[in-house]
Amino acid sequence: MTSYKPALPAAGAEPSDRKPTDCNDDAPLLERLAQRLRHLRAERGMTRRQLAEQSGVSLPHIARIEGGEGNVSVLLLDKLAQALSCPVSQLVAEGRADDDLALIHEFLRHQPAERLPGIRRWLVEEYASQPMDGERRIALVGLRGAGKSTVGALLAERLEIPFLEMNREVEREAGLKVEEIFTLYGQTGFRQFERRCLDRVLSTHRSMVLATAGGIVAERPTYELLLRHFKTVWLKAEAGHHFARVLAQNDARIANPRLRHDAMSNITRTLAAREDLYSMADHSVDTTRLDALQVVRAVAALL
Repeated sequence: MTSYKPALPAAGAEPSDRKPTDCNDDAPLLERLAQRLRHLRAERGMTRRQLAEQSGVSLPHIARIEGGEGNVSVLLLDKLAQALSCPVSQLVAEGRADDDLALIHEFLRHQPAERLPGIRRWLVEEYASQPMDGERRIALVGLRGAGKSTVGALLAERLEIPFLEMNREVEREAGLKVEEIFTLYGQTGFRQFERRCLDRVLSTHRSMVLATAGGIVAERPTYELLLRHFKTVWLKAEAGHHFARVLAQNDARIANPRLRHDAMSNITRTLAAREDLYSMADHSVDTTRLDALQVVRAVAALL
């Protein structure tokens, strides 16, 4: 039986405007793979037979893939990528793989890891548009329980600029609570709403303090947009302090004592996984032993 999830509503649509859509429509992905495979093979002057011989994938199977038919396993993609001397990601990249971009990526791939943050910051400073007069956009990032909402509201009041909370903006956009969005649309749907809202607030607010959702850093295109248009501050704390703050908020996800061990483990794992991403922010403030007003003063001093 074919299953479906509701389609994301169009911008400005009422909740009743939502219509179901088939989530198993793989045609766009298969067609993109077909186009990329044909392009990469032609770029290398390889015939289908040569690709079959060098990859170990049968000639009929390659013909079906290039015709946009049939499912493809990860292992099969890896065989094709090795024969074409390219990363697997290049086989399913959206749009034509730009030659300059590919060479830049290759150059960056060979740089020592410690040099990459400096290169990224230089690119942003050199090529990102500079704030116009009167613009002041500040975004707070960090894990759940970092105090972004409390600190953000106080900081905005101190700076006399609007305060926005991304989760509330997403709820207004969707006409649903965050929990309902995840139930209906999953993580992917929430992130699409989040990106839509970020685009909107950028077009409507020249100055603001924005409290982001904790996982925004894992959505690379959205996080890059945030880093490019905002002064970002990571409100960091030890995992135990995050847990204590979430517990104090009576979060329903850990209301059951039997779930608290799992919740603490999840916070620890998530913090470790996102640490490198959070550290890309322009500034960071360790809030572990500070109250909200002390954090506000520390952030204001950095800005």
